[in-house]
Amino acid sequence: MTTGAQTSAQPARPPRSRLRTFLPLGVAAWLVLEIWLLTVVADAAGGLTVFLLLIAGLVLGTVVIKRAGRRAFQNLNEAMQRGTAPSRGGGNGLMMLGGLLLMMPGLISDALGLVLLVPPVQKALSRRAERTFERRLRTARPGTLGDAFQQARMHRPDGKVVQGEVIRDEPEPRDRPEGPRPPLDR
Repeated sequence: MTTGAQTSAQPARPPRSRLRTFLPLGVAAWLVLEIWLLTVVADAAGGLTVFLLLIAGLVLGTVVIKRAGRRAFQNLNEAMQRGTAPSRGGGNGLMMLGGLLLMMPGLISDALGLVLLVPPVQKALSRRAERTFERRLRTARPGTLGDAFQQARMHRPDGKVVQGEVIRDEPEPRDRPEGPRPPLDR
């Protein structure tokens, strides 16, 4: 005997990714480690020293971000004047990330920020990130953001953008008759 109530079959939720599971735990562990290290250094060198280290990191991070942003804007400006695409260097982005890590309070983030300012490290990370991005684009499933990037990319071997204009078969609005429009057939 049925009661007439229908059970709604909810679609199965996709499994939670490892990143979504462990990222909050990693951030919490990092924060605890930063606070612990700050207290150890404060016990050894004094609170004023830790305060001055944090202020120095903030000032240095601000200078680095400003310099990287200025350099990125200058590269973009020069590329637009030449009429070419901007150079694909990840150095400015990694410099900005290093500056941001320097601005964050903590000694571990300061150390990571300083490491990101070293040019060989920037080049190695930039190459690795580019290879990873290219691999993910090649294996993108239809309907994903990676698929949209893949469709939007130019597939010419030299990578140049072809300049052109769109030509439509419709007459311009000034060329159309001014009378009432006929109904659309469906």
